Amino acid sequence: MEPVEDAGALVDPVVPALGQQPHDRVLVFGDHRPQVVAEEGDLGNVTGVLRVVLAVSAGGRRSGQGRQGGGHGGHVLARRVQELATEHETLTKLLDEQVTDHDPGLRAAYGVGPDTAAQLLVTAGGNGDRMRTEASFAALCGVAPVPASSGKTDRHRLSRGGDRDANAALYRIALVRMSSDPRTREHVARQTAASRTKKEIIRLLKRAIAREMFRYLTPTVTIPDVADLRPLRQAKNITLTAAAQHFRVRPTTISRLERGLTRDDDLAHAYRDWIQTA
Repeated sequence: MEPVEDAGALVDPVVPALGQQPHDRVLVFGDHRPQVVAEEGDLGNVTGVLRVVLAVSAGGRRSGQGRQGGGHGGHVLARRVQELATEHETLTKLLDEQVTDHDPGLRAAYGVGPDTAAQLLVTAGGNGDRMRTEASFAALCGVAPVPASSGKTDRHRLSRGGDRDANAALYRIALVRMSSDPRTREHVARQTAASRTKKEIIRLLKRAIAREMFRYLTPTVTIPDVADLRPLRQAKNITLTAAAQHFRVRPTTISRLERGLTRDDDLAHAYRDWIQTA
């Protein structure tokens, strides 16, 4: 890659990365600037881009290049990145409010964020004729099993059809649950012990998640109220640490449950019963 002459030239290589996946791109500046090398993941998020821009701007000031306009260009780009970050946070909050009001059960499902919930609502709303059964919804999302047997081998493969955006939404949910949901992790361990590949396990998970999402998308789901949990705990003078130790979870798990940020109906019922009898 050729050296970048001034910080203003960062506009072309950096800004498009805000809406793209990270690539193997390294920013190396000429000998008159400190070497600034961006990690692969830095260019895939606003914070990483801002960090690179500020480093370039600071390098320009230290080397006396700021007066020639390089430092100013870096500050302009840094302010623009901050504005985009603020706008992103505002729009995400607005989207979260909209999808929560429309389908609180879907939004409260484990691993379903605002963008994922919005995509599933768009897919369901634009294909009403495909929402008659959960099997048709699975086919719509491209997670219906496709027979791929050969000889004595009886197996299925991933579907390449359906709405790929909805398929990607189910894939994101599967990844979140595989990383942090105890029940899903146990299921993955069992399937791995049964000699299934990771692709097969994810295919099975997406099919099961589609079945769950269909239940959220068709009827109106009422979320159990958890607003009473924190006042109950505080009235009994029980700390978050004590509650977390009793249920063998992290204090943040209890805190997020009390604030309604995560949903775990079994834990919520057990937690309420424990507080009331404490």
